[in-house]
Amino acid sequence: MIYAGKNKEEGQVTRYPRDMTGYGAQPPEPKWPGGAKIAVQIVLNYEEGGENNILHGDAASEAFLSEITGAAPWPGQRHWNMETIYEYGSRAGFWRVHRLLKDLPITVYGVATALARAPQQLMAMKAAGWEIASHGLKWIEHKDMSVEEERAQIREAIRLHTEVVGAPPRGWYTGRCSMNTIDLAAEEGAFAYIADSYADDLPYWTRAGGKDQLIVPYTMDCNDMRFAIQAGFTNGDQFESYLKDSFDMLYAEGQAGAPKMLSIGLHCRLIGRPGRAMALKRVLDHMAAHEGVWFATREQIADHWAATHPPTTTARPSEMEKAEFVAEYGGIFEHSPWIAEAAFDLELGPTHDCASGVHLALARVFRSASEEQRLGVLTAHPDLAGKLAAAGRLTAESTSEQAGAGLDMLTDDERATFQKLNADYVARHGFPFIIAVKDNSKATILDAFQRRIGNDRDTEFAEACRQVERIAELRLIEKFGG
Repeated sequence: MIYAGKNKEEGQVTRYPRDMTGYGAQPPEPKWPGGAKIAVQIVLNYEEGGENNILHGDAASEAFLSEITGAAPWPGQRHWNMETIYEYGSRAGFWRVHRLLKDLPITVYGVATALARAPQQLMAMKAAGWEIASHGLKWIEHKDMSVEEERAQIREAIRLHTEVVGAPPRGWYTGRCSMNTIDLAAEEGAFAYIADSYADDLPYWTRAGGKDQLIVPYTMDCNDMRFAIQAGFTNGDQFESYLKDSFDMLYAEGQAGAPKMLSIGLHCRLIGRPGRAMALKRVLDHMAAHEGVWFATREQIADHWAATHPPTTTARPSEMEKAEFVAEYGGIFEHSPWIAEAAFDLELGPTHDCASGVHLALARVFRSASEEQRLGVLTAHPDLAGKLAAAGRLTAESTSEQAGAGLDMLTDDERATFQKLNADYVARHGFPFIIAVKDNSKATILDAFQRRIGNDRDTEFAEACRQVERIAELRLIEKFGG
């Protein structure tokens, strides 16, 4: 996932690294245990004692996620108010949240240095059976770190976590991450999941660190951090209402056959305040009143997903070399490999690694081509039920498509009718009659033939181009397996 731009002057192309498609309109069925309609995953961030502080060797005090409006770092100084707000989380907030959640399977995002300063809290987490994932070495920004500096931070976080907790973490969430975080975490840790993503309602696989890495996305919206930002929650009722609405929407989707995962993010110093904790209690009561709710740790969700939906090994068009790309897709537009050659040079990326993605790239080239070039594509198409079909000289795609509509099983009269229409159509328009036969039957093809033959040339040229694009789309859908 560490992408470098390529120089077109050197014969290379730029690839766009973001996946803007994901699962699309039809996400996979997660098959949650027990047929659950929703998976509810609660995270408690344990950061107190791991935040920016000159006592921790940092350059300045903390300024993030506190009750202090407009807080700024104090270079070279300790910040008493900030420190005591964080201390509230460890001294009081944690225990209030622990009393509410101790009987539920939740995940702790534990900053390694914070856990090392929390022996009693750590013991309580373990006694409750909570998963303790890694939240990095320190609760600090990583965006300006070099690759090697961040790699060293990740290695030390894993080492210290293992030393303090007694076992290495199976989950990772940096939070204040860099563009290199997921790659580095995948390389350095044998993680069942990485959570540095907000991109979906379901886990998903990605290529990171040279391997298939499961991502279990986290949340910024169903998160008590919004009590600490200006555009966020101001009272517990708002937090409660938002979480209930989120739960109700996802639960209804699960009832309709498309279960999802609801992530909820909590912080000891934020949700641990009494007025907010009461809202959390009401939310928990609301969810517990529903049947088919699976409360789970992120580790449990990751293990379930890996067993139910393991990574698939499929060709990724955006990662192909040009020759491979043209060999694979050069015949999608009939006898017109130049379209695939030009499409390869577009800004492709993971979002194009599907039928609709490749189709869009090919169609863009076709649509922007000259009329003469597009005419060449039209004339490359064979007549329907014509002489080439009779002689067995069609492409494999055309042969299959025409056979699917029954055009290989015509009576002598039907064949004569098609051949006369073909001749009259070409004489009138200058290119063969083209229709996406997979969308039609023999009867509807014949009807369209007779109806369209009388169109003016411009109207029919435009319609033929639309049909060419549709044929390409159907071929790609079949190639990608639906």
